[in-house]
Amino acid sequence: MKVYEANVKDVLIIEPDVFSDNRGFFFESFSDYKYKEIGIKENFVQDNISKSGYGTIRGLHYQIGEFAQGKLCQVIQGKVLDVSVDIRFGSPTFGKWYSTELSEENHRQIWIPPGFAHGFSVLSETAIFMYKCTAQYSKKDERGIIFFDEDLKIDWKVEVKNISEKDKLNKKFKDIDRDFIYS
Repeated sequence: MKVYEANVKDVLIIEPDVFSDNRGFFFESFSDYKYKEIGIKENFVQDNISKSGYGTIRGLHYQIGEFAQGKLCQVIQGKVLDVSVDIRFGSPTFGKWYSTELSEENHRQIWIPPGFAHGFSVLSETAIFMYKCTAQYSKKDERGIIFFDEDLKIDWKVEVKNISEKDKLNKKFKDIDRDFIYS
């Protein structure tokens, strides 16, 4: 397995060892022992899967307080542009974002610790997106940043076709609360 640091502090890109032959492929999508060795020491408590069509943007989402989530994300089918934004006040990369393609071909994963807003756009006809979370979903603790925020200037690499009504009402980056303080 290869591990790379993203250009925002504490986000990791993981490329698992993939074994391919005429039958297809095999790889470990998660090993508690191996992931703890690379610094992901949190326990995962919930797995989520979504299916979306081309041009869909989901995000930018995060949760606060005891329900702040770290996420280990990957794509089972299709291709997405995965985006994480550092929202930890005082962080050397506060307000910076990182994007990478996750796909069924590259098998890449991204580790996004608590203190980041997260979202993705679907680049293929459809995509099945899976992520492990370190905290349960909590509606009262969920927050979001508007995907087209003019201060962040994220290039989602798609013509936006689908976004939830809830996500259209998310805050601008400059208006988020100080829910995460970097230490």
